[in-house]
Amino acid sequence: MKATCPKCGGPARRETDTMDTFVDSSWYYLRYCDPQNGDAPFDRGMVDYWLPVNQYIGGIEHAILHLLYARFFTKVMYDLGIVGFQEPFARLFNQGMLHYRCAKMSKSKGNVVAPDEMVERYGAEAVRLYVLYMGPAEDDKEWQDAGIEGMFRFLGRLWRLGLEVAEAGPADGEPEGPLVRKTHETIAKVSDDIERRFQFNTPIAAVIELVNDTYVAKDDPDQAAAVHFATETAVSLIQPYVPHIAEELWQRLGHERLWSAEWPEADPALLERETFELVVQVNGRVRGRVEVPAGLDDDELVARAKELPRVASHLDGKEVKKAIVVPGRLVNLVV
Repeated sequence: MKATCPKCGGPARRETDTMDTFVDSSWYYLRYCDPQNGDAPFDRGMVDYWLPVNQYIGGIEHAILHLLYARFFTKVMYDLGIVGFQEPFARLFNQGMLHYRCAKMSKSKGNVVAPDEMVERYGAEAVRLYVLYMGPAEDDKEWQDAGIEGMFRFLGRLWRLGLEVAEAGPADGEPEGPLVRKTHETIAKVSDDIERRFQFNTPIAAVIELVNDTYVAKDDPDQAAAVHFATETAVSLIQPYVPHIAEELWQRLGHERLWSAEWPEADPALLERETFELVVQVNGRVRGRVEVPAGLDDDELVARAKELPRVASHLDGKEVKKAIVVPGRLVNLVV
């Protein structure tokens, strides 16, 4: 930056702000891998080890500027032999926008909900949990002031359950029964929703349901082992959302460092059910539910569906043109 003035010959400061910001944002991810390098922008061995980025999460507004430019830069550097990969980001996910009072949150519109105020009132854990619970992460969502209250109450409920189970201490015997089966089903659902489906709201709903079932069973002394297992599992599964509360409860339950513990694994044998709840729709609208044996063929499922009184009333005198069967889940009768 230190230079000589071409006019007077005196000391001068060279202008350095000469590039558009998108030039920088087109290759910053490479520099992140080797930020202290004083001899080159980065070392190829370093960037080839860490990159490409496994998962990029960002707003859709970056799609035709930053993300596109980053791809151009990477392809050129690959052709020059500077990096060993052609695409900078292996997977892209665009999150939705938050709305408040039917408009996108914006300072200019004066409809921004200040996170600091919410954190001060409810705590960071409740705020984070509510934002992720509002709906699918890729959808736009409407902020509801009353919604965070529900997450705040749930965390209080989980906290009380954890302390009560911790005070009771380890239970004798092997955990078994319906609550254990429910716990393994919750593990399977949460794991699949996060890892494969990349959904974050439905796992929270599943843990809330597990905690509610655990509360029902906690006063039964014969269920002590199952309650202990279910509580520990609920704490473990909710940890990515509320790490501080989960770590504290995990220690109270007699363990250390939940953040480094193995993720729970569902027992496949406990995921097999003798019956399941069949949802019955007529023209896409739910008209009934019935518990049926697992393993029934499609014709039998359709027959069971037609026997339901509410379904029969919607079929009265009408021709069923098509029966759509989703095994293990639903029957949709098209009339």
